[in-house]
Amino acid sequence: MAAGFFAVFDDIAILLDDAAMMSKVAAKKTAGVLGDDLAVGAEKASGFASSRELPVLWAITKGSFRNKLIVLPIAFLLSAFAPWAIVPILMLGGLYLAFEGAEKIYEYFIPHEHVREEFTTALTEEEILAHEASKIKSAILTDFILSIEIIIIALSSVAEKGLAVQIIVVSFIAMLATVGVYGFVALLVRMDDVGFSLIESANEKNTLLKKVGETLVVALPKVIKVLTVVGTLAMLLVAGGIYVHNVHQLHDALHFMPSLLAGLLVGLVIGLVVLVVEKLFMKTKSVFVTK
Repeated sequence: MAAGFFAVFDDIAILLDDAAMMSKVAAKKTAGVLGDDLAVGAEKASGFASSRELPVLWAITKGSFRNKLIVLPIAFLLSAFAPWAIVPILMLGGLYLAFEGAEKIYEYFIPHEHVREEFTTALTEEEILAHEASKIKSAILTDFILSIEIIIIALSSVAEKGLAVQIIVVSFIAMLATVGVYGFVALLVRMDDVGFSLIESANEKNTLLKKVGETLVVALPKVIKVLTVVGTLAMLLVAGGIYVHNVHQLHDALHFMPSLLAGLLVGLVIGLVVLVVEKLFMKTKSVFVTK
């Protein structure tokens, strides 16, 4: 009986060893998408009042955990019973990401009327809360699409392993994505507060501390702007990459281009097409509504 007891522990140790090794492999394969998730997360979580930054981030983080809890069991079931459905789901998600990226570029050059009004009129508390809720919802939806991408890539790296290893590895990568990404974003958006604290604590003799604080305060808006651009490019890259890797005609036609450039080009074209369709649909809908 004792031998059987220790044999169980031995099996568990082997399972965990295998899972740890495969987790490293899965982490490497998903590193690019995790980087995209970070850039997108920072872009989505920026632009709030200082007092609302952490509550908003916590709301997005909870939404991200819920996304993982929804996607994980579905991914395991699809992998076991309907593996043919995974690629179409990824491609639908790619359409949304491409649309989001293209819309950001469109709004940069042609801002909506309500965006222009925000710069000229003060918003009421209700309008601010509505804008906040809308941005949180958008961030959670984008996280859901990226969660699918991260989980499917992680799952593909352990597809030949047993179900137990798949569950351990993919669940670990999924939770790491949420904790790592939004933990880093939380540190980033509080960078200016750290800078102000350093400035306040610095005395006349400690000018270095004051300079570091001032650098952090000045750098934050620039970092957010950079991450906004990176986040937009990331959505287009992830979307384009899905299509380049799963549509053989696109892959063959663009094989002469660097993979990043091909993914960006495809993502932008798809995003613009979806954006035009969305604009035409909304315009047609408004015509029927006015009638």
